Amino acid sequence: MRALVYHGPGQTSWDTHADPAIEDPADVIVRVDATTICGTDLHIRHGELPEVKPGTVLGHEAVGEVMDTGREVHTIALGDEVIVSSVSACGRCQFCRDGVYGQCRGGGGWILGNLVNGTQAEYVRVPFADHSVRRRPGALALDDAVLLAELLPTAYEVGVRNGHVGPGDTVVVVGAGPVGLAVVTTARIYSPRRIIAVDRSPSRLEAAARLGADSAELPGRLIADLADGPGADVVIEAAGDPDSFVLCTQVVRSGGHIANIGMHGRPATLHLEALWRKNVTISTGQVDTSSTPRLLDLVTSGRLHVSRLVTHTFGLSRMEDAYEVFSHGTDTGALK
Repeated sequence: MRALVYHGPGQTSWDTHADPAIEDPADVIVRVDATTICGTDLHIRHGELPEVKPGTVLGHEAVGEVMDTGREVHTIALGDEVIVSSVSACGRCQFCRDGVYGQCRGGGGWILGNLVNGTQAEYVRVPFADHSVRRRPGALALDDAVLLAELLPTAYEVGVRNGHVGPGDTVVVVGAGPVGLAVVTTARIYSPRRIIAVDRSPSRLEAAARLGADSAELPGRLIADLADGPGADVVIEAAGDPDSFVLCTQVVRSGGHIANIGMHGRPATLHLEALWRKNVTISTGQVDTSSTPRLLDLVTSGRLHVSRLVTHTFGLSRMEDAYEVFSHGTDTGALK
């Protein structure tokens, strides 16, 4: 098969690679019909995740058809069209029994494109298929389905749900990249009073406005007014930048929530000298994808509209071109 292979910091190539095969009775093999690039993939390519070894096929989000199954796979059959979750769940450990699949201690968690070969390939082996693969309804478009592999659950679980967004809240989303924009979309489920998107890119602010943000602006007067005044009930950090995190701590109200989604490659300063009296809750986390069935229902019923998050489409063999466009998203307008 052909696949995007990581060779070390700054080095990837579209190579011929051995076809995946069943290695465990709980595995399935999926032919990849659609995959996508995540900001984490860029961190890997830059060499910021040393656990990813040279020779690894990248990618952890996919939609495709099941081509082979292990003998202990009971919920998925040959020929099923499926969504491959970015997180694999053994289904047996205490974390999995609690639905916290991202912390799986039975060999799962985020392993695709990290500890085992991933989805940016013609075929992928998916471990723990009964808990890590979900059937795709026939009417669900590929563009919508692939967003359910990671992007939408990440925004919803780590941002909206961890931030305790509720009716009437003022929500500030710092970072209007793909995850931040997915937060804008999924936060609407809980009827906040207003959603304010903050970014330094005019094109991404325009996208935030199209996707339902009540205000979309550069860090400026409105944010300063919130910081000096009542503050925001929920602030969601979706940029992965230390300065963005500091901004979140300035904007949140006393008793409010900060939900950090962004992956920080550098240390972020926690100004406890300014926060210790504010009774602020700060949450971090890795996506579990336990919310995928609920989000799938919302998308298929027309309650959640997400297709506008997909801005560019490439043939699989143009994966390296896709990386180039995605890595310069503020200039190219690329989201997913």
